[in-house]
Amino acid sequence: MINKKVANVEEALKGVTDNMTFMLGGFGLSGIPENAIAQLVKLGIKGLTCISNNAGVDDFGLGLLLQKHQIKKMISSYVGENDEFERQMLSGELDVELIPQGTLAERCRAAQAGFPAIYTPAGYGTEVAEGKETREFDGKMYVLEHAFKADFSFVKAWKGDAAGNLIFKGTARNFNPVMCGAAKITVAEVEELVPLGSLDPNQIHIPGIFVQRIFQGKTYEKRIEQRTVRARNSSIR
Repeated sequence: MINKKVANVEEALKGVTDNMTFMLGGFGLSGIPENAIAQLVKLGIKGLTCISNNAGVDDFGLGLLLQKHQIKKMISSYVGENDEFERQMLSGELDVELIPQGTLAERCRAAQAGFPAIYTPAGYGTEVAEGKETREFDGKMYVLEHAFKADFSFVKAWKGDAAGNLIFKGTARNFNPVMCGAAKITVAEVEELVPLGSLDPNQIHIPGIFVQRIFQGKTYEKRIEQRTVRARNSSIR
């Protein structure tokens, strides 16, 4: 069995350079590859195209790369929690391609499966479909969407082993699974890296064949994007 374990995030990100296209897992601040993002900031590479559901918040997640103007293009489906993202988009500093969320997931999945493209009904008759091939199937119109092409995919899992087998926990099982194997190189960071044979095969979400590098992450913050609390009711005892 191939050992895909690397010593640290520095080794895991060897080969990343300016002007590459990256996939980054996560939904909001849940399940984002915090260590990989921090290392990308540290490396200072620029001209990046980032494929991610959203861009984090101003001072966390992909927002850290936006602060340093390292991203030239965002391909995402939601931008509502990042003021800097909005500012750069409206000022023309940042190229943004907004995609329906399901289409974003399926274009990742198509790349993972080796399919060149998919047909989806989402966006037909809107600006999303402008300039794209459309086709009718069983009386319904569909839009042709091409699979993503990325250099690296950065994902975050709860547990993994040296073979690259991954288990995701809770809502971190969002865009991470469909981004595994969807790029030339998939780098997985995990909260817990366990010995081979420790994972129950029935619990594995992504087999190691989809992962090229895996490492033990450090100091996860696990922030809450929006904390909502209920006022205390003094009448309740």
